[in-house]
Order: sequence, then structure tokens, then C-alpha cells
Amino acid sequence: MFRIPDEIARLALERSEGFQVEGFVQGEGPESPAILLIGEAPGEHEGVHGVPFIGRAGNELMKSLASVGLSREDVYMTSAFRSRPYRWGTKKERDGTLTERKYNRPPTQKEQLAHAPVLDYEVANLKPGLIVTLGNVGLQRLLGKHAKVTELHGQLLTQSVQYLQRLEDKQYSWTEQSYTILPTFHPASIFYRPSLRPNLEEDWMRIGEYLQALHSKPWE
Repeated sequence: MFRIPDEIARLALERSEGFQVEGFVQGEGPESPAILLIGEAPGEHEGVHGVPFIGRAGNELMKSLASVGLSREDVYMTSAFRSRPYRWGTKKERDGTLTERKYNRPPTQKEQLAHAPVLDYEVANLKPGLIVTLGNVGLQRLLGKHAKVTELHGQLLTQSVQYLQRLEDKQYSWTEQSYTILPTFHPASIFYRPSLRPNLEEDWMRIGEYLQALHSKPWE
């Protein structure tokens, strides 16, 4: 199993001090995965258990993996930001009382920049057959703010990706190496927009076709 060095995890935590975030979730998977999956950020369940992609969204992702003959053990799961970003909100209970609770939110650009060394290390050192971004946050972390999953989903892209060249930098640089990337929707997106399910299933069919076309399985 692949694991980022402890000093990189510590650096990410130090760089995100003062942000409204909690916990730290390690990436999970083998050194030569079939797919490098890049999501948004841990949610409540991931933050509590320290495991990526569990709960409802994780179950949907497992179905997508199974549709192309893969399981959790075949892929490496990570995200653009590794702590759970949250905001405080008010929830109305069944008895009518109001309680304050934490709600998930997307990571900001500053937060992603703080944890950039983690994802940069994973992208540089893992040897995936394919990078699959899940949703806009993971996609834009690699390809820039202009990239939109609604426009690029299901397309095979071979290009350089963004990385933080120096820790003090406020802007990303571009890698010399090119990577093969296929963007798709985040598995949680179908809970809010069920109409996306056919697109998601078609994207995963293309992912399966691409992996088959590699002929051999370098992750085995």
C-alpha cells in the first residue's frame, strides 16, 4: 500500500492551521493502481473514520468501480484537500427545536493550495493506468479554473497538470510530464441531480473501455 511521508502530512496540517477544517484523511490504495481517483475533500463520515469515500457517496463509487471489474483494492483514492472543510449552520429537529451543526462545504482555493504538496506527491509517485477526477474541484485542481466537468466529462485528456513548484508560491506551475485524465461527476452528484446518472454510467463505460485497451494491467 502507498502512503505519503509523515512529514508531508505534517506540512499540510501546518499550512492549513486557522482554516475552518477538521481531521486529516490519508489517501488509500496500491503503488501502481488501475486508477488514481481524485475527489473534492473528506466529508463528515470520512473525517470521523479517516477513510476516503465511505458513506452514500462511497457506496455509489463502489458500484461504478464494480461496473468496470474493479474494487476499492485496485484503485488509489485521494482528494484535492485532505481535511474536512465545514461551515456552521442551523438544523431544525423533528420536535421543532433548532440546533447548530457542522455542514460540509467545498474547499477554498487557499485551502487546496495549503494541501497541494500532498496531491503533488501522489501524482508524481503513483503509477496509475488512468487519473479519474470526480467533480469540478478535483478537475480544476489539476487543470485550472477554466475546466468544467459538464463540458469535459467522459473525454480522455492527455496533458500536463498543475503542481506547486515552491511552497511559498501562490500560483501553480505546470508539470513537464503529461498524464492521461478522464473527468467524471462526483458520485454524490446524483443525489442532488438524478438526471446525471446516465452520464455517469456512460463515463464509467468509457473508463472501462480505456483500461481494457491498455491490453496489460500494469497495476497487477
